[in-house]
Amino acid sequence: MPRRVIQLLVGLVLYGAGCAMTVEAGLGVDPWTVFAQGLSVRTGIGIGWITNIVGFLVLLLWIPLRQKPGVGTIANILLVGTSMQVVLTVFPPVEGVIAQFATLLGGIVLVAVASGLYIGARFGPGPRDGLMTGLHAKLGWPIWVCRAGVELSVLLVGWLLGGTVGIGTVLFAVLIGPLVHIALPLLDTRRGKNVGTSTSRSAAQGVAAD
Repeated sequence: MPRRVIQLLVGLVLYGAGCAMTVEAGLGVDPWTVFAQGLSVRTGIGIGWITNIVGFLVLLLWIPLRQKPGVGTIANILLVGTSMQVVLTVFPPVEGVIAQFATLLGGIVLVAVASGLYIGARFGPGPRDGLMTGLHAKLGWPIWVCRAGVELSVLLVGWLLGGTVGIGTVLFAVLIGPLVHIALPLLDTRRGKNVGTSTSRSAAQGVAAD
């Protein structure tokens, strides 16, 4: 249990830090961060705080879907955006294309490792992952359809609000699944119980921001 708790907390903090790095790179971010960034532009509230608020609002959508949050779900809402905001405050400006791509790729890798940590701790899904599985259970649609529908919607709205969409958005979408697929079996707290492969596959398909 102590290992699982530490792994959960470290994973969520690193997840926020990785997202902050992709924002600082300025080349485009994942759909949910585009959405948070767009809301931040319009409201003047820090993108990390917006991430926390969006996570809470998404959690409310679990109610009609009859989803039950876990400790990890609540911790996700509290820690990811907070970590993101802190890192954005102290991260030095990124100048030059090489530095931008290095920061972007470093952020994506960090998000993947962090996903392996917090998912592998097995304290419940993040609010956005739970939304996907809830829609799947309620509507009977494949998870990939639910994920694509929701993420394309928030991506479009976030872009219209002023969020950054670019090559980073594409690279995140292409790389995050395979990287989480590698990270999760190594960090799963139930490793060795014949769940690593199937769990890593489903998690890689469903990971977001978390």
